Amino acid sequence: MERINLDQLHGFATALELGSFSAAAQRLDLTQPAVSLQVRQLEKRLGTPLVERAGRVLRPTAAGAELLAHIGHINAAVNSALEAVARHADGTAGRVRLGTGATACIFLLPPVLRALRQQFAGLDITVSTGNTADIVQSVEDNTLDLGLVTLPASGRMLHVTPLLDDAFVAIAPEGKGLPKRVGAKELARHPVLLYEPGGQTRRLADAWFARAGVALQPAMSLGSVEAIKELVAAGLGCAVLPGMAVQDGHGSTLEVRPLSPPLRRTLAIVLRKDKRLHRGLRETVAALQALRR
Repeated sequence: MERINLDQLHGFATALELGSFSAAAQRLDLTQPAVSLQVRQLEKRLGTPLVERAGRVLRPTAAGAELLAHIGHINAAVNSALEAVARHADGTAGRVRLGTGATACIFLLPPVLRALRQQFAGLDITVSTGNTADIVQSVEDNTLDLGLVTLPASGRMLHVTPLLDDAFVAIAPEGKGLPKRVGAKELARHPVLLYEPGGQTRRLADAWFARAGVALQPAMSLGSVEAIKELVAAGLGCAVLPGMAVQDGHGSTLEVRPLSPPLRRTLAIVLRKDKRLHRGLRETVAALQALRR
């Protein structure tokens, strides 16, 4: 079935506004027969006359008057749609779905997201937290647009771009008297709090203790680095955490020491190889890449 098009509606409305096909043709930069044809096609599609002549002036029929009442709403809806799409085209709007770990979400992303929001007020960024395996799978499934994850991470359909290294540290309550560099055996003499099992952060910490021959049974395993810091500050043990989580030193309530031998994790950006980078996503990736060190 032939569809109504916007040009037909515009020609019909303009002819009735000006009272003649010739005047409408002049405004629309068309020929008079072209405007007449638009109206005839519209009448054929709707199965009823839409205009009639009263002397030399065009008037709407009852059906034409009904249609005119809807054209204003149609034009408003079309203009609204075009404006919404235009914001995507010029990068002022759009959606970016980002997945990352809880530590990076708390301690790395806030200034990045704040700068993006200031530059692109209409950009809709949603952040999901999880472990590397889940985020990588979601990027592969295209339920996330990109991931910021701890390596290793791989996938046949993925681009994995290393971003920055984050050195782990040992933390203890102020006054504990840890050495300037802390080894696994020294740390294991104290109750140790670690991040919960299942993520790369915990696997890296477990492997570090294992390489030193320490079969550590943590005093507690928690899912929040902030909770670990608070419990350590309260004197309930020591902990191994990513360095970015304790950059502020937690005031004067914690001792923060580098590990010996050093332990680092690498954060990386993960994207599908076939992902179309609209401007909002492209700017988000660029803002993350600016963190590279």
